[in-house]
Amino acid sequence: MRFLIMNGAGNRFAVFDARPEFGGDAQFQLSDEKVIEICKPGSVVMGPKGADQLIILRSPKQAGADIFMEIRNQKGFEVDACGNATRTTSWLYMRDANVDSCVVETNDGLLLCAAAGDMKIAVDMGPPKLDWEQIPLKEIMHTHHIDVKVGPIDNPVLSNPGAVSMGNPHCVFFVEDFERAKPDKVGPMIEFHPLFPEQANVGFAQVKDKDTIRLKVWERGVGMTLACGTGACAAVVAAVRQKRTNRKVEVIVDGGVLLIEWRETDDHVIMTGPVELESEGTI
Repeated sequence: MRFLIMNGAGNRFAVFDARPEFGGDAQFQLSDEKVIEICKPGSVVMGPKGADQLIILRSPKQAGADIFMEIRNQKGFEVDACGNATRTTSWLYMRDANVDSCVVETNDGLLLCAAAGDMKIAVDMGPPKLDWEQIPLKEIMHTHHIDVKVGPIDNPVLSNPGAVSMGNPHCVFFVEDFERAKPDKVGPMIEFHPLFPEQANVGFAQVKDKDTIRLKVWERGVGMTLACGTGACAAVVAAVRQKRTNRKVEVIVDGGVLLIEWRETDDHVIMTGPVELESEGTI
């Protein structure tokens, strides 16, 4: 079976190509335990860095799609969306098919992808989901600001985050100082907050100016990551809703830079960012 190690802005993936046309097995499956074993840092397959997610490429299920992307996180369970993995998957398909656009199918729907320069891909992530039931939250509330606080109730260190779903739930705090915000300590607390029945990805966004955000993300089932594509999209949507930025924003993550635009014309979020192929072979 073809096996690749790829990353999008540092977000690292173990990619198994189960499509029969590339020598794969359409019935290929991995247990949760095997996914955990492969993804952990120091694994025989992934080396010291490990993988943030494991991707299985399959033949499309829906008409209009070119490829299906199954996404498993470090804990082994399947998730519905991953923006950086969508870029890497679409780049691979476009390279193999010698085309400059394609449609990637995920559990959350179809995503139109297009080449955007040398080793760069633009993905139409669709419209964000903003209703409390869509995210989902456990209680009825407006999602511009949700009632989550960290620290003393009368003087919280963090408060009033925005909630957004980009195919997966995000809670986005706006911070002035990462050292005071402590993403690596606060992230796991909020991931399992009772308000989020499906857990949450937790973003910590520092607005530099109307066109620039510095972002750190605690990803559910993973931990701190060098990049989170859906997290970058969610941060910009939350920032626009709280009138902190313009609708087209450069998001600086630890692994690189993503350009996010929340279009006013059709409500779609467009994510553009880099792709890197680290290795390719068979397994």
